[in-house]
Amino acid sequence: MSQSPATLPPVLLHSEAELARDALATPLLARAARLARWAGPDTRVGAGGELVDEQLPAAAAELGLTGPEGADGLDDGDAAAYASEAWRVAVDTGLVEIHEAPEDAEGAEAEADGTVTEGEELGLLTSGAPQDVLGIWLAALETVFADATVPDLDDLVDAIEDGGEIDFEALGWDPQGEADFLEGVLGNLYLLTVGEGAADGAVPLPALAASMIVPDDMGEPTDDILEQVSDAMMRLDDQFRMLEPIGLVAYQPVDEALMADIDSEEPMPPVDDEDVTRYGMVRLTPLGLYGIRARMLEAGLDAPAVGDLADKGADTLLDGTAAFPQGAAQAEIEQWLARRESLGAARELLSAARGSDEGAPLRRLRCQQALSLVGDEAEPALREVLDDAELGGLARVWLAEHGAADVPAPSEGMVFWLTIDTIAAQLAAEGNSEELQALVEGLAAQHSGFFAAAWRVEHPATADVLEAMGRLHPDKKVAKEARKAAFKARSQQA
Repeated sequence: MSQSPATLPPVLLHSEAELARDALATPLLARAARLARWAGPDTRVGAGGELVDEQLPAAAAELGLTGPEGADGLDDGDAAAYASEAWRVAVDTGLVEIHEAPEDAEGAEAEADGTVTEGEELGLLTSGAPQDVLGIWLAALETVFADATVPDLDDLVDAIEDGGEIDFEALGWDPQGEADFLEGVLGNLYLLTVGEGAADGAVPLPALAASMIVPDDMGEPTDDILEQVSDAMMRLDDQFRMLEPIGLVAYQPVDEALMADIDSEEPMPPVDDEDVTRYGMVRLTPLGLYGIRARMLEAGLDAPAVGDLADKGADTLLDGTAAFPQGAAQAEIEQWLARRESLGAARELLSAARGSDEGAPLRRLRCQQALSLVGDEAEPALREVLDDAELGGLARVWLAEHGAADVPAPSEGMVFWLTIDTIAAQLAAEGNSEELQALVEGLAAQHSGFFAAAWRVEHPATADVLEAMGRLHPDKKVAKEARKAAFKARSQQA
C-alpha cells in the first residue's frame, strides 16, 4: 500500500451480513457463480483452466450477454471477453475445480481438453456464513486487481520473446511498480474516505492522480508533472472501469469527448472546477472500504475499524479513541456502551479517566463524551467521585445536565482546574482550532482576572494551556497576559 501513518483513521463498516449481500450482488461475482453452476461434464478448458474458444459463445449466452436479450452495445468479442473474465474469477475463487487432461503412457500431456467439476466454494455462496462469502469475494478482488495492473493485451503479445518470456523492458512495464501504484491510489482514496473531514461523495480523478504524483511542496505544477497526471488518469480510468464490476468502487468514467485531449502530446490543461465531473469521479463503496482495509491489514498496516474496542476495557477505549475523529469516537463509544449496563460502565469509565500523564485530559474528554450517552441510572457512579480532584468537576457537570438534586457547588479551584483540563484536552484533540480560539476568547472576556488565578492551578498542563491561550487570542494585550501567566506557572512548577 502507499505510505500511510502508523495507525490509520478508523473506518465505520457495514455489518458482515450486509457486506456479504453486497458481494453476492456484484456483477462479476454473480456472473462467476452463474457460470460455475452452468459448467458440467461437457465443459472443456485449456491447460491454464481457461474456457476453450469454442465454449465462450455458450458461456456468454448463459450470462445473457448475447442474443436478442443480450447486453446493449456488446459485440461478440466483448461478450466473450466478459464471459472469459467471469470464468477466470470462478476458477481463481474455487467456484469450479479444474481437472487437467491425463498424460499418455509416455508421460506426455494428451491432446484432450481438461474438464470441470463444481468447486467446494460454490456451495458457500448460498449456505456459508457471511465471512465465507466475503472470503470468496476477496479472492475475486485479488484476481481483478491483478488483471487491472496488466498492460493492454496487444502490447503484451508484442513484448513476448521467442522463448515465451515477457520482455518487460521492451514493454515499459514494471509489474511490481504498477501494483504499488494502484495500491497507493486505493490507499489514498481510503484515507480521503475515512479521514478527518473526509469527502462525503466521489473524488475527482485528477485530484486522485495528482495525490500520487504532485509533490506536497510544489506550488504551480510544471508541464512535465501535468503530463504525468494525464498519463496516470488514463491508466486509472481503465483500472477503475475494471474494478467497478467487482463492487470495489462506484465510478463515473472520463468523458469520451475529453479522451482526444488527454491522448494528445500536449499536457492536460488545468481542470475547470465547474467541469471536474467530466474528468472522472470515483468513490469507494461500503464493500470497497471493507476490501481495501482487508488488504491493508494483510500488508501489516494498522487499519482499525469502529467496533474493534467494544470488548476491551474502558482504559483501552479511552486511550484508543483519543486520536479518533469526533464521529468515529462517538460511534466506537456507542458500541462499547451497548455491551454494558450503564452504572457499571460509568464506574469503569471514571476509573480509567484518572491520571496526571500527558494523555489524561483527552481521556477525561472522551469519558465525558461517553457519559453523555448513559442514562440516569448511572447517577450513583457520578456522586461517588464528587470529592475527587480530577473527576469532581465533570461529575458536577453531568449531574447538573441530568437535572439531579442536591449537587454541591464546585469550588473556584475546581472550576479553574476543569477549565485547564478541558483546554488541554481540546489542544490534544484538535490543535489550534477555530473552536478552541472561540473558547479562549470567551473565557478571557467573561473572567477579567482569569490569568491572575489560572497560573496557580496545580495541573500538569497549566503552563502549556496558558501559552496556547497566548498564541490563540487575537488581542495583543490579552495574549501578553496569558504569556506572563504561563511564565509564572512554569516558575511555580520548577
